[in-house]
Amino acid sequence: MSGGPLIVQSDKTLLLEIDHPDAQACRMAIAPFAELERSPEHVHTYRLTPLGLWNARAAGHDAEAVVDALIKYSRYPVPHALLVDVAETMDRYGRLQLANDPAHGLVLRALDRVVLVEVAKSKKLAGMLGNKIDDDTIAVHPSERGRLKQALLKLGWPAEDLAGYVDGEAHPIELAEAGKDGRKPWTLRSYQREAVEAFWAGGSGVVVLPCGAGKTLVGAAAMAEAKATTLILVTNTVAGRQWKRELIARTSLTEEEIGEYSGERKEIRPVTIATYQVLTSRRGGAFTHLDLFGARDWGLVVYDEVHLLPAPIFRFTADLQARRRLGLTATLVREDGREGDVFSLIGPKRYDAPWKDIEAQGWIAPAECTEVRVTLTDAERMAYATAEAEERYRMAATARTKLPVVRALVERHPGEQVLVIGAYIDQLHQLGEYLDAPIVQGSTTNKERERLFDAFRSGELRTLVISKVGNFSIDLPEAAVAIQVSGTFGSRQEEAQRLGRVLRPKADGRQAHFYTVVSRDTIDTEYAAHRQRFLAEQGYAYTIVDADDVLGPKLPTID
Repeated sequence: MSGGPLIVQSDKTLLLEIDHPDAQACRMAIAPFAELERSPEHVHTYRLTPLGLWNARAAGHDAEAVVDALIKYSRYPVPHALLVDVAETMDRYGRLQLANDPAHGLVLRALDRVVLVEVAKSKKLAGMLGNKIDDDTIAVHPSERGRLKQALLKLGWPAEDLAGYVDGEAHPIELAEAGKDGRKPWTLRSYQREAVEAFWAGGSGVVVLPCGAGKTLVGAAAMAEAKATTLILVTNTVAGRQWKRELIARTSLTEEEIGEYSGERKEIRPVTIATYQVLTSRRGGAFTHLDLFGARDWGLVVYDEVHLLPAPIFRFTADLQARRRLGLTATLVREDGREGDVFSLIGPKRYDAPWKDIEAQGWIAPAECTEVRVTLTDAERMAYATAEAEERYRMAATARTKLPVVRALVERHPGEQVLVIGAYIDQLHQLGEYLDAPIVQGSTTNKERERLFDAFRSGELRTLVISKVGNFSIDLPEAAVAIQVSGTFGSRQEEAQRLGRVLRPKADGRQAHFYTVVSRDTIDTEYAAHRQRFLAEQGYAYTIVDADDVLGPKLPTID
């Protein structure tokens, strides 16, 4: 017994006592390979999964480092069987390798002959493999490179892809760190440089950085390494135009070299920025814009917010395995459970910087997270109790009782710029009217969105009500307060993105505030607990307060 903060159990769960003095050091040590499952007040539950261990292995963490971390922080002796299982699971990564053979082209090569025999017999690989070259090598049809990696992952033998990449069509791209268009000189931060180096060494994969930590600059630096035509996929047109502005300001690229491929424009240029929405739009049941992937000899494909990648893009990415692929995200959590497809098709996690590390370095604002619980009126409680199960979350999340609490929170921060974020349009209109604030929602035109965002950035507009379109890829650096009133059920990725709206460092160094207003004794509270899991993994603690603490004491009634 060491008195450490961690209890390691044979079912692969890790219990972390967060009040322990070594809890923070332990959390950082296990974060690269363990996934947080539950985060109540005093003990957080993590789990070891094969994908988590393989991601750690691909990012350069070996089994010895994982075992050492578990033993170092464990309060009790670590079950020997679990240590053996960790080592054996991590050892499965890379026993099969995809490589380019000078005589036979793409091949599947084994470092363990028995494994090759095992997978070659699997019906899941039917049609993907060619002729046997020798006892350790089988030819692979080049068009099956991506699907083979998907299938091998599902069989529990993730292949290390060493087959290399085509350079694509060359195009000169340099970082403009000396300053451009009157901007001050700047330089890549150390973690951004490390992220680019880790990505480039692997050739493809995912970089995980907090919102506000400069993922766009990591993408720009990767483009400067590739010096090739680049296809950038983004969540929406506003995000695409932000990418364009940053690339023009931070690189040698000019406006004429960057094309927009969206619902409004169809420009294909050496650097083309396309939206997921237009690429996945259908006409007559067919995806009419997927030929953009073959429109040029791309040297690099960048997937912004890779955790939101739509399923059709996965299918086409399976055919792009010879292109370098960079995924950028604040969280690898996918609510559809397709993390394995990100691993096999985009690439494994190459770099991951804990949010609190970046905060400690001063690159993102410190944040205080608060959950405000409101008590429904008797009428609201009765309506909730008698509602159909599928309607209960909406009723709890949109309760009118939340309105005065939201206004009190806005008034608590005079002079600050506040985002009020929700998921239900009717509720947003109520809030807009109640707060006398404009609304940005899906139907708001891009021109109007950009006008409102510019007014918010300049300080002319202090409060903005925003729908789910504000979850990602919107640069509002002076936003210091976010008030969340409703969300997409228990989405962890959404929670991370919404906190990210206020994490950009403030000019005066002030703290960011993130409030979640939830209805007590309803499913709203349960979903809130689930949503907070990812941020708890990053080291953020939520303070729970009552609505009366925000509204102040009630005035005595006068008879």
